[in-house]
Amino acid sequence: MGQDQTKQQIEKGLQLYQSNQTEKALHVWMKVLEKSADLVGRFRVLGCLVTAHSEMGRYKEMLKFAVVQIDTARELEDADFLLESYLNLARSNEKLCEFHKTISYCKTCLGLPGTRAGAQLGGQVSLSMGNAFLGLSLFQKALESFEKALRYAHNNDDAMLECRVCCSLGSFYAQVKDYEKALFFPCKAAELVSDYGKGWSLKYRAMSQYHMAVAYRLLGHLGSAMECCEESMKIALQHGDRPLQALCLLCFADIHRSRGDLELSQLKLHCLSENIYRSKGLQRELRAHVVRFHECVEETELYCGLCGESIGERNSRLQALPCSHIFHLRCLQRNGTRSCPNCRRSSMKPGFV
Repeated sequence: MGQDQTKQQIEKGLQLYQSNQTEKALHVWMKVLEKSADLVGRFRVLGCLVTAHSEMGRYKEMLKFAVVQIDTARELEDADFLLESYLNLARSNEKLCEFHKTISYCKTCLGLPGTRAGAQLGGQVSLSMGNAFLGLSLFQKALESFEKALRYAHNNDDAMLECRVCCSLGSFYAQVKDYEKALFFPCKAAELVSDYGKGWSLKYRAMSQYHMAVAYRLLGHLGSAMECCEESMKIALQHGDRPLQALCLLCFADIHRSRGDLELSQLKLHCLSENIYRSKGLQRELRAHVVRFHECVEETELYCGLCGESIGERNSRLQALPCSHIFHLRCLQRNGTRSCPNCRRSSMKPGFV
């Protein structure tokens, strides 16, 4: 199969994929992979296979094609192709929750010398690294990476990248329990989809709706949460996005639990607390868990450097400084300091997030 025929078959596969004929698209691309001698064409079709298997939740197959793509990039001896393939390898490991490997491959991407694609893909590398740091509960490093990704998006007018970063920031603030920001960023992502996403995949709308659903549920707005989750699930079913379907099912379960089982949950909590305090044999274990909890708070630096209270125990308004240290907003306003209490940097202008 020559270069022109390879391009035609890749385009045919893309048209099938965009019309939700996924299996037919995969069949066309696999035939190209078997028959084409064009290395650039093979590289491109491997990228299509990586993306398709990612959206179907077939992460091991995604990793397999990413590894083959790395080998193809090395044969081409092109730094841009190498950067793109290492990014796909990082994403594959991120999906498989191999976060340390993800960070390692992202650092490899950032260390590649002067590539033309660096300006375009640098933000995506930072985003993937931020997601990995978040998976490891390294919150400050995650925030630093997300800020870098947002700068790339703003400097390059990349609304699609900004949309993805906003969704990740929604997850970040949901984990540290600033539920207003956990809602703000997915809403910003939804605005970007509405304003710029006419030619985008519907997965971006589905992704923003899912993160909005999570935030609405955490804020107790269960009707809005159900509406957003239903919209996200509808798109996920339409496009065969199995990972998003699973996330929506979990969100549905949380919404129904919040709607119907609050009284039962409170009763169970009272019974559990009573049993713990009545049973003398559990006092030592209880103290050990409390100590371990505070150790984890210190290890992850997940506490306010002004009041000393842990962050993430309850809903509270937070402020991230340019150095990516996080504080209670009320503490910063009350203290009135002009430098970060943790690292003493002088700039107090709020960062992107």
